[in-house]
Amino acid sequence: MKNALISLHLAVLLWGFTGVLGRAITLDAPVLVWYRMLLTALFMAGILTWRKQWVPVARSDMRQLVAVGCLMGLHWVAFYGAIKFANASIALVCLSTASVFTSLLDPLVNKGKYDYREVLLGLLALGGVYFIYQFQQVYGLGIIFGVIAAILSSVFTVLNKSVAHKYPARTMVFYEMTTGWVFISLLLPLQFVYKPGTAFLPALGTHWWQNDWLWLVILSLCCTVWAQSLAITALKKLSSFTVTLSVNLEPVYGMLLAFLFYQENHELASGFFIGMGLILLSVILQMARLLRPKLSGGFVEEKGGID
Repeated sequence: MKNALISLHLAVLLWGFTGVLGRAITLDAPVLVWYRMLLTALFMAGILTWRKQWVPVARSDMRQLVAVGCLMGLHWVAFYGAIKFANASIALVCLSTASVFTSLLDPLVNKGKYDYREVLLGLLALGGVYFIYQFQQVYGLGIIFGVIAAILSSVFTVLNKSVAHKYPARTMVFYEMTTGWVFISLLLPLQFVYKPGTAFLPALGTHWWQNDWLWLVILSLCCTVWAQSLAITALKKLSSFTVTLSVNLEPVYGMLLAFLFYQENHELASGFFIGMGLILLSVILQMARLLRPKLSGGFVEEKGGID
């Protein structure tokens, strides 16, 4: 149990580290995502081949994985765009509203009934985002991208639910990363049309910490592939409550890392922390409400270990 808990928190810490790495990598968001999805797909293909874990996927399910992969690619472009136009802390706080958006979208997609409490929690989270926007208008575009990233994350989380129980997580990650990479490849020329000076090759830098290749490999191998493996291992031994509670610490870990490495706390006004408090309150209340009955699987399983 202790080892499983350590594995889970290490996975969440690695997911939280993606914000810091997104700021460290000098590439523009679409190019960064193009490399991350490509490297992750290659690493995952190597693992599946080495472990002989390839699993056939039904055509109808493959269409859904393709859709999720495309949405995931757009989600990452918006998330890293939020980091580039604002900072990692604002991007992570906006992304933490995803679980509330998921609770609002799930009844719509799965033809369920809306709960007025979920609507109120959603309004509370959006109030937090508005508070941040009002006091951090210099980062307005980054906040908008962060909210878009949260909405896209909630959409592909809901879509993933219907196929998550059918296939191993690594199989799903491989196909989602591959199709997402193809989709971003088709859109990438637009980046160079509207921003001709965009760099395509990762920077090598004069010092090791300025090497984009190093951070891209860590982002793909450690924060995606390894983190997902740690989460899957932990899921086998921990309760849903423990898993969901731990995963919701991701933005907290991410912001603490951003404060540590980039001193982002000095870039933020007091309104940011008020807005962050409202968003985190909505997430905590939503989590407490959902975990009251017995649940199976946990949020990590739905999330697929991707962030």
